[in-house]
Amino acid sequence: MKKTVIAALAVLISALHLDAQIYIAPHGNDDYPGTIDQPFGTFPKAILEAMPGDTIYVRGGVYELINTIIITAVKSGSEDQYFTLTAYQNEVPLLDFTKQAFGSKGISLRANYWHIRGLQIKGAGDNGMEINFGSNNIIEQCQFYENRDTGLQLSNGSADNRIINCDSYYNADSTDYADADGFAPKLTVGSGNYFYGCRAWGNCDDGWDGYLRGANDVTTTLENCWTWGNGYLKDGTDPGPQANGNGFKMGGGDNGNSQLLMHHAMLINCVAFANKNKGFDQNNNVGSMTLHNCTGYNNLTANYRIQRPLNPGQSLEVKNCVSHDGAVQLGSFAEQETNSWLPPFVVTADDFLSLEIDAAAAPRQADGSLPEINFLHLAEGSDLIDSGVDLGYPYNGAAPDLGAFESPFTTSILLSKYTDSFHLFQNYPNPFNPSTVISWQLPAGTRVELTVYNLLGKKVATLVSRYLGPGRHNFRFDGTNLAAGVYFYRLALESGIVQTGKMHLIR
Repeated sequence: MKKTVIAALAVLISALHLDAQIYIAPHGNDDYPGTIDQPFGTFPKAILEAMPGDTIYVRGGVYELINTIIITAVKSGSEDQYFTLTAYQNEVPLLDFTKQAFGSKGISLRANYWHIRGLQIKGAGDNGMEINFGSNNIIEQCQFYENRDTGLQLSNGSADNRIINCDSYYNADSTDYADADGFAPKLTVGSGNYFYGCRAWGNCDDGWDGYLRGANDVTTTLENCWTWGNGYLKDGTDPGPQANGNGFKMGGGDNGNSQLLMHHAMLINCVAFANKNKGFDQNNNVGSMTLHNCTGYNNLTANYRIQRPLNPGQSLEVKNCVSHDGAVQLGSFAEQETNSWLPPFVVTADDFLSLEIDAAAAPRQADGSLPEINFLHLAEGSDLIDSGVDLGYPYNGAAPDLGAFESPFTTSILLSKYTDSFHLFQNYPNPFNPSTVISWQLPAGTRVELTVYNLLGKKVATLVSRYLGPGRHNFRFDGTNLAAGVYFYRLALESGIVQTGKMHLIR
């Protein structure tokens, strides 16, 4: 009876809890109440005091840390009540672990349903962050750099995590320079992890590493991710052949993968360039791999290398992809369609607005999204424009372009009279919760269709499908019934014009 009463009281207290705001600052003190005027001084104190639904605001400044920040499973949230650990407004918190002992991690996330946003994690003795047994977490707009192993690693069955608009760079292990990657969903990782809008560069091993040891038959998806310059140290020197230097290593296993481990990889609109070894690398993975609208450029060994036969029932699909200044080595089992190395295409430097690699490291946009640059974008007149096959993703013009970047140019003469006056505006507000307004300008009356897609290109809603007159039109979109994440809205006119926008639903 006593246990029943205690349990009932716990449920009542939880129900009565109002989502709190907790603050931590470099000048704070754990004897303070954790308010904005009197913030806590340590992360463990703030985490201890937080309950599901609470937000821990991290004020800007440098936090000199030695001990690993551990978030245990007892501090798990739920689908409706995330724990949030976020930078306060536009301030920049730097978690500096450079004095930490080698082998110690920066943050060890062992819980579920956390949203960690806007932190910079530097110099950890091992991983900058490891998601260890943690699932359904969101890691957003974080930077991991100069750590002494992989910037962000997912281990021990961690599944269904979303890594959004994060950067991981100049990570290098100081023993043999053979292990530190940018991002590593590998070894004992779980399934269903997604990376969106992330960049990995200058890591001594690989940009992304999906090598397995202890896990099998898992799936990882990467969307709009860039990786370059891996296999080198921060100063540009090559530490040796043990530093692999691949862009996207999609799997593999020990002893030539004698266990036939499968890491199913789906890469959409991803870019790999100027890596010491391969851009898109099978390693010895024997699971399914899907590459849609990817671009490889100037990777020293090969832009694409996937040649080992797969396990029975598995497949390799490569469609709408581009290669320039690098080899393409695919097995005969590859299902290919409208790739730039297939007839009738011949790719030259003239197909691109720019081949200036340094532009890729430009600062991100205010909302954390990738910078708007010309690098590897198709130039007007390229025959790679409007030459792809429709794979279900939003696109401009008469058909999808080849490669990772959809061009504003079109080969369709029918569209020219509308191009200057038709415009799809950025939704506002963005990010939003739960609703936002999508607006567009029409030069003349026409039938329109406004649809919404998720990250995988699956249509989740048709908002408008009817004739509209000229002028500006507004539509309020309600995302109450959708999961938090990145979505695309696509406006198609009867004439064939298509424009898309990107929006971010938060909780």
